Amino acid sequence: MRELSALESRVLAVLVEKESTVPDSYPMSLNSLTLGVNQKTARDPVMNAGEADVAAVLDELKSMSLVNTVSGSRVARFEHNMKRVYGIPGQAEALLAVLMLRGPQTSAELRLNCERLHRFADVSSVEGFLDELAAREPALAVKLPKAPGAREARWAHLLSGEPALPVASAVSAPSSSSSARDEEIAALRAEVEQLKAAVARIQSELGISP
Repeated sequence: MRELSALESRVLAVLVEKESTVPDSYPMSLNSLTLGVNQKTARDPVMNAGEADVAAVLDELKSMSLVNTVSGSRVARFEHNMKRVYGIPGQAEALLAVLMLRGPQTSAELRLNCERLHRFADVSSVEGFLDELAAREPALAVKLPKAPGAREARWAHLLSGEPALPVASAVSAPSSSSSARDEEIAALRAEVEQLKAAVARIQSELGISP
């Protein structure tokens, strides 16, 4: 398997995400997949890809057996093959998808952000699957060096090669307090996303319009 481009990993991760979060719309059409790729929330970085770009990426992913076209519909629909191709369990698939969608995250952030794809019992179970991904040959995830002032190290996926690390300098390095504050803000944002998902599920179960 070759390394995936940024757009290829985004398309693959969106298919994994939407299979769990909007199962009624899965497999996905090209239009809905493009909207998911360009989604403004729960994405880092935010992208602005056209349908032609996504269609070209789908062809590449199909050549690697990572995506299949589903027949039997007037509109072509697409599904992923990530677990089978990479030989990973659903828990690891969820972690990699969230890392591809949101960039490097701590174990605690991953547990919150994976809530709608897989509900991990605790942070240690998240770390167990991350350690397994890091121990594979070739590795599919890596624990990044802890940033100055950070309380926890972040994890990144390796499906698109080695992640770019920020260049530390005396001028640009964040203070311990600002780094800790950034981590707290990221954790709070993850909790808000989790609460939104919970409210949406309750509204759906009760038949209440958002």
